[in-house]
Amino acid sequence: MHNSLWDTRTISYTGCAAQLFFFMFFISAEYFLLTIMCYDRYVSICKPLHYGTLLGSRACAHMAAAAWASAFLNALMHTANTFSLPLCHGNALGQFFCEIPQILKLSCSKSYLRELGLLVFSICLGLGCFVFIVFSYVQIFRAVLRIPSEQGRHKAFSTCLPHLAVVSLFVSTMMFSHLKPPSISSPSLDLSVSVLYSVVPPALNPLIYSLRNQELKDALRKIMTPSFQKQ
Repeated sequence: MHNSLWDTRTISYTGCAAQLFFFMFFISAEYFLLTIMCYDRYVSICKPLHYGTLLGSRACAHMAAAAWASAFLNALMHTANTFSLPLCHGNALGQFFCEIPQILKLSCSKSYLRELGLLVFSICLGLGCFVFIVFSYVQIFRAVLRIPSEQGRHKAFSTCLPHLAVVSLFVSTMMFSHLKPPSISSPSLDLSVSVLYSVVPPALNPLIYSLRNQELKDALRKIMTPSFQKQ
């Protein structure tokens, strides 16, 4: 936003480090919290009688604190490791924000392998969360399909679908950004994809979570339903 308003493309070394830290911190925290929310859906639908025991206020506070603390440590390690490398290949980033792969391209030290190791560890951790989410939703859908009443199934699905939509949007954009084949990679495509996963999910999250609000549903229905006026 600052770059757009002041028509500049420069950022200080400290500002770049801060930007990278907060980006890693918030994106990690969101992913961990989405995993915890999936566990909440799983317990509420598959083990409703144990919900108060497994997900009391203290347990929720501990899980939230663990998510934020893990995200903080993850961001701190990546930021400290990335900016401890000597940068000798210029100061031009091929991205509109400070991103680890773009900063590593400026490094002239073999120590960047440490950061690659950290990235592999983070990817494995993210993959573990993804497997947990998929396994939980398999159990959830199996439990929902066994509910005899249509109203009960609809209520259960309406509880899960906003969260599932956010997870799908978040994971699909991230995977497309980082796992696309090099043959289709280009600077303009990389910029577009970065906007896709860094801007689109946070922008759509409030709308997706608000779809359970009846007043918002009624307002959207009025907007999308064509109206006719008599002469």
